[in-house]
Amino acid sequence: MSLPMSLLIIAAYLLGSLSFAVIVSKTMGLADPRTYGSNNPGATNVLRSGNKKAAALTLLGDALKGWIAVFAAQWIAPLIGLGEAGSPSYTLAIAAVMIAVTIGHMWPIFFKFKGGKGVATAAGILLALNLWLGLATLAIWVFVAKVLKISSLSALIAAAATPLLTALLLPNQTVYLGAVTVIAVLLIQRHKQNIIGLMKGKESKIGDNSKS
Repeated sequence: MSLPMSLLIIAAYLLGSLSFAVIVSKTMGLADPRTYGSNNPGATNVLRSGNKKAAALTLLGDALKGWIAVFAAQWIAPLIGLGEAGSPSYTLAIAAVMIAVTIGHMWPIFFKFKGGKGVATAAGILLALNLWLGLATLAIWVFVAKVLKISSLSALIAAAATPLLTALLLPNQTVYLGAVTVIAVLLIQRHKQNIIGLMKGKESKIGDNSKS
């Protein structure tokens, strides 16, 4: 792996390691989201604090870091010798950044490797990679959330759909398909306890203050 590629991956990981649930909560004088509810540093759990503004800022921050990581990599890659858009080296660099920022969010170096589940960050990544791919994924999440009102189930269904959506909207882009699939698998794995809760019929709905 070249030095420019390594630096790009490290930068993406460090950006992903900024846990906005913790940062926003601390800035606004709220309890650490890792100490209540599901103990997950994410927007859904921050909403359990009763502060909708904090939850919205968390959602925005986590999505933006995913978007910025990919958008910046798309701009920087050609400048540091990683090829022009569409070249194999360029595509590999963007795919690596997508995975790195996701890993940073889930296992942040700044917060003892205890991060969130990656839903908002994944949305930002997909929007930067391809606007229609990101919007299609968000539409699935919103639809399921509106109908069933279960955040975790919405995320799981949207995550499961992203590889198929990628194959349809980005045909012949096997590297990006691979990266999206890795992110989807990681996201689903991070929802392991939620899956158990769903199977037991104990998963709480959006806005509930119970554990989820």
